[in-house]
Amino acid sequence: MECQIKDLSVHYEVYGDGRPIVVLNGGGPDHRCMTGCLEPTFRERGGWKRLYLDLPGTGKTPGREWISSSDQMLDVVLDFIAAVIPGQRLVLAGSSYGAYLARGVIYRQPAQVSGLLMICPVVTTSLAERAVPPHVTLVRDAPFVDSLEPAQRELFGSFAVVQTQRTWERTRDEVIAGLERADRGFLSRLQSHGYAFSFDVDGPSVRFEKPTLILLGRQDAMVGYRDAWTILESYPRATFAVLDRAGHNLPIEQQRLFAALVEEWLDRVEEAGSLPECSVPEQVQATNVQGRFAKSS
Repeated sequence: MECQIKDLSVHYEVYGDGRPIVVLNGGGPDHRCMTGCLEPTFRERGGWKRLYLDLPGTGKTPGREWISSSDQMLDVVLDFIAAVIPGQRLVLAGSSYGAYLARGVIYRQPAQVSGLLMICPVVTTSLAERAVPPHVTLVRDAPFVDSLEPAQRELFGSFAVVQTQRTWERTRDEVIAGLERADRGFLSRLQSHGYAFSFDVDGPSVRFEKPTLILLGRQDAMVGYRDAWTILESYPRATFAVLDRAGHNLPIEQQRLFAALVEEWLDRVEEAGSLPECSVPEQVQATNVQGRFAKSS
């Protein structure tokens, strides 16, 4: 499906009916990195409408020159929400950079969000300042990995902590397939010049008191796990889990534990109020899409 925002067609996939959950991929892979890890859980659980975006520059959503900062990426997400599920409360799930944008949605419209899942979230936007461990491989099926094409073996080995046939096949289908479609130039420009919000999305005044799950890989050499500890107090209803034997590929490398923790988080979201019909403030419902972009273009 497509949602038109200014001259940008935002591609998204919809599964199921019920409470809306907006799911944001990271900066590179497309929505398949999220459908692959979440849909097995939701297929066994009714009552949820899942909306999986391809963020600008990923999947089938092109980048645009006027999107030059994360503030404008956030505007795209907010206007998507306003257009597709106007006036409804929602739950957010985001991976890596998508989790950064999800926190931006909460910063701008906290009353609209009833739960949050962050998978290997970006906290420190500066690559040089992130507290990350060195890359390690803990599990390697040598006969299988050595049978891969050299380019495949090199790419897989550059970030996979668990290197087996199962993790390769899922990584190939859910992560690498999206990376191959990404607009590398657009994403590189964004990361170089406008990756951090213009506001302090994790400032001391930010407090989200709805059920939250923060999942991190102990061996994640891309975003690490230590930086996320610094924002924990902003989420008093958060489960904070650092999983061994997992890197940035956490949902694939710790498949069963990931599924169990997500199930428990969804139980807490439903228990906390079952997302009653929304009375979102009028200023949220009346978002002027063209007006916002007239200011930011």
